[in-house]
Amino acid sequence: QVQLAESGGGLVQAGGSLRLSCALSGRFFSINSMGWYRQAPGKQRELVAAITSGGTTNYADSAKGRFTISRDNAKNTVYLQMSTLKPEDTAVYYCNCNAYTGLGYNRHYWGQGTQVTVSS
Repeated sequence: QVQLAESGGGLVQAGGSLRLSCALSGRFFSINSMGWYRQAPGKQRELVAAITSGGTTNYADSAKGRFTISRDNAKNTVYLQMSTLKPEDTAVYYCNCNAYTGLGYNRHYWGQGTQVTVSS
């Protein structure tokens, strides 16, 4: 069973920084990509940033220039460094892993979510 353990959320003032971490454990064949999504109250879950096993990154427009996603393949851990935070970044942030199961199909796994609150 694959598990994603997130950490690093919290309360920060506007303009501040936070770093989220997500560690992947369990049995899987290979990882296609890992990423971060967020969901604010009353809104749909949206992609923030993702990174493939080869290191290719993808960012939401709202995250470009302020957030940086990185990964440590040896530790199966992905990080999201968030800077110049804004109140509109307030949301529950979810770690996601797109993994190949080895059975001919991919599967998405989700963490439990970590709250990020940015005060004005």
